[in-house]
Amino acid sequence: QVQLVESGGGLVQPGGSLRLSCKTSGFNFDNFGMGWFRQAPGKEREGISCIWKRAGVTHYVDSVKGRFTISADNLNSTMYLQMNSLKPEDTAVYYCTRVVCNGRQESFWLAGSPVSWGQGTQVTVSS
Repeated sequence: QVQLVESGGGLVQPGGSLRLSCKTSGFNFDNFGMGWFRQAPGKEREGISCIWKRAGVTHYVDSVKGRFTISADNLNSTMYLQMNSLKPEDTAVYYCTRVVCNGRQESFWLAGSPVSWGQGTQVTVSS
């Protein structure tokens, strides 16, 4: 059974930092790209970063490039997202899932069967 558990969210002031974690189980973590998505109120869920460690691929959308750093611990089947210089527009629920992550346009295509999402972790950036 595929399980994904996000954690690490919270309330932070603009300019602050948070580190999100995505603990996984039920599949071979090494064989998949993993991605972070976020969904702000009233908006669609969007992919923001992904990693496929075995292939040496990381990918970021422009809105988080230079501020967020994605990493993965294959031994512990866990992915991380270090978020620095947070802005109010980063406020959203953050989710992790399996993705293609080939460094190209298809990077945020969902991968694996069944497609699985965690419960999400809320990030609120506000003064």
